[in-house]
Amino acid sequence: MNVIKQLSHWLAPREGSNATTRAGELLASLLTMAWFVEARDPYTGGHLWRVSRYAQLLAERAGFNNSDTARISLGGFLHDLGKVGVPDAILRKPERLTEEEYAVIQTHPEIGSRMLSGHPLAYLVQDAVLLHHERPDGRGYPYRLVGSAIPEMARIVGICDAFDAMTSYRPYRSALPRDEAIAIIHEHRGAQFDAQFADGFVALGRTGRLDHVMGHSDDGIPLLSCRMCGPTLVVHREHQAGHHLYCRNCSGEYELTMQDDRLIANPTGKKGNAADLKPEADNELIARTVNAAVEALPVAKLLAQPAASFGPA
Repeated sequence: MNVIKQLSHWLAPREGSNATTRAGELLASLLTMAWFVEARDPYTGGHLWRVSRYAQLLAERAGFNNSDTARISLGGFLHDLGKVGVPDAILRKPERLTEEEYAVIQTHPEIGSRMLSGHPLAYLVQDAVLLHHERPDGRGYPYRLVGSAIPEMARIVGICDAFDAMTSYRPYRSALPRDEAIAIIHEHRGAQFDAQFADGFVALGRTGRLDHVMGHSDDGIPLLSCRMCGPTLVVHREHQAGHHLYCRNCSGEYELTMQDDRLIANPTGKKGNAADLKPEADNELIARTVNAAVEALPVAKLLAQPAASFGPA
């Protein structure tokens, strides 16, 4: 069952089902697109989900209401949409980027913004997609905005994006421990990161409120990685023992087995073919994300003109 049919099946029985289903389909179109963009990079599996969950936790702590928290969480899921325009040679480079390559990476917020242009629900996440790399000290991109000129959604998603990047494995460095990454966010509060939201995020980290998200690709699903070359092996909730996974980098085949009540991936020594390596959207995760957003966001307002701004309740 594809994600649109799944959403229609879940949402149709509700009152106002036509509007609800239409809103769900529009959100699903955005999230599915973002998921396939993420699938291009073998090292970032689960990044969008983690940033979305971190953003939700931080927005809740900051006092945003349910509707605005849902918007910020969606912004976290969609913030890297523009990386579809970054060449694979740069996106998948195993070494640090050159200045010229980093300049190409810096184009992704504006590319994402252009991709959203014309979408009926673009206003929900536009700030996160376009401005998540702006910094309070004015040294961010693409517009070098300063302080309060950066929308709150973008300030929150920027912190969550940076934390997940620091605590995730990359081919040129190991993942930082939680406390070290939290210390870096605290050190750069007010410069790279909004001071108020950085303090809130640090508090969440120090009390262990982020631990169930770190190193996971979904609730209760720890990250698995390729034993040969390191990238993430993408596990979906419906996967069971006996299912085969494939490394998107070296094409190595793995078989899932159950050990101590959790799935582990064992290499088979085989390689996947083109069909095996074709990415498949995690429809169940996308459907749950859309369902939660539609629950929190008034359906009639989803398809109407947006409010000028939003903030803490």
